[in-house]
Amino acid sequence: MREDRFENPKNYVNRELSWLEFNYRVLSEARDKTIPLFERLKFLSITASNLDEFFMVRVASLKDMVHAKYTKPDIAGMTPQEQLDAIGVKTHELVEMQYSTYNRSLVPALKQNGLRLIDRHEELTEAEAAFVDECFMENVYPVLTPMAVDSSRPFPLIRNKSLNIAALVKKKGGDGELEFAMVQVPSGLPRIIELPEHVTGSERAVILLEEIIERNIGRLFLNYDIICSHPFRVMRNADLSIDEDEAADLLKEIEKQLKKRQWGEVIRLEIEDRADRRLLKMLKKELAVSSADIYEIGGPLDLTFLMKMYGLEGFGHLKTPGHTPQPVPALMNDDDIFTNIQKGDILLTHPFETFEPVVEFVKRAAKDPAVLAIKQTLYRVSGNSPIIAALAEAADNGKQVSVLVELKARFDEENNIIWAKMLEKAGCHVIYGLVA
Repeated sequence: MREDRFENPKNYVNRELSWLEFNYRVLSEARDKTIPLFERLKFLSITASNLDEFFMVRVASLKDMVHAKYTKPDIAGMTPQEQLDAIGVKTHELVEMQYSTYNRSLVPALKQNGLRLIDRHEELTEAEAAFVDECFMENVYPVLTPMAVDSSRPFPLIRNKSLNIAALVKKKGGDGELEFAMVQVPSGLPRIIELPEHVTGSERAVILLEEIIERNIGRLFLNYDIICSHPFRVMRNADLSIDEDEAADLLKEIEKQLKKRQWGEVIRLEIEDRADRRLLKMLKKELAVSSADIYEIGGPLDLTFLMKMYGLEGFGHLKTPGHTPQPVPALMNDDDIFTNIQKGDILLTHPFETFEPVVEFVKRAAKDPAVLAIKQTLYRVSGNSPIIAALAEAADNGKQVSVLVELKARFDEENNIIWAKMLEKAGCHVIYGLVA
């Protein structure tokens, strides 16, 4: 009986559906009105970034299994196709709840607290429209690359996770045939544009970059009449498939795979729910995406922009006070880090206690003439890491520095490659992961 209990699929929950339940739990924080408003924005943003990674890796892996005709059920008794079907149903429900939370709860609450979020350019007043149009011509127009599709120009490659605006256009003086056109929303510009108070009046207001572009899309296609235009976004298979035993150079192999990540199979299409059916049909055909993988969104695409909104100044009263890490009792004296270590073991508890002793430890080691070698493991490193700078300084000071860099840290691979190369140039011995 005990053996049967362990082998019975009914006693297990599929891991992918379990993960979706976890994301529902994060979403419940965004829906909790007892939590400060801007913290709720952060939680909703986290559900969106979580879902992106879930699709690019775990859903993509299931798609690969289906393509390979792999039908073995998992421990919960579900085949890859059954898992995909269940994930599709659950995810559509999750996305609907995300945007219900955004439209019906968060946006009205922001307005009540003095911040108007303009997510449709049709809502602009005359003065606001004039400011937005001027902003477009001065700051946005120069960096846009509009693309039209016809017999001589093929359908463009759409980058993974990029936000784009698709349009149906008709050539002026032509035969009336509808053509597809698009422009990518530039990632190098801020997605949230704040309108000056002399334009909006007393309230603060922000508009999304794609709305500014959509409002002025006619200026990008001067020889065409714009029939309709709608934002869309694609998610591609970004699951790296690397055989470390076969890879002669792991660094080069991962760099090659990172380039492929931008052009993998489309596994999800997000588009505005008001989109013209003819335009949607074109996208569906060109991207080879099934109806089950199309998500018609009732609001701004890619809610991760809410994390940037969290950074707006002047709303500190709507946020949880920041945490100040506590000093480490064993180090609260005038002795240096090495002297304190010689006294006995010191336990550091992060993030409750400050990380500064770790940084100080590496910095002092880099300069101390008695230190001959430093051996360090790096997994995820921040953009301006003092640890990296200290290791480079140590190598420059003639110390033997060995650094194990985990290149396969999910979605930090590119960042880790940059730091690994920088350390190598500084004279460090860099090891790229370990073969199991």
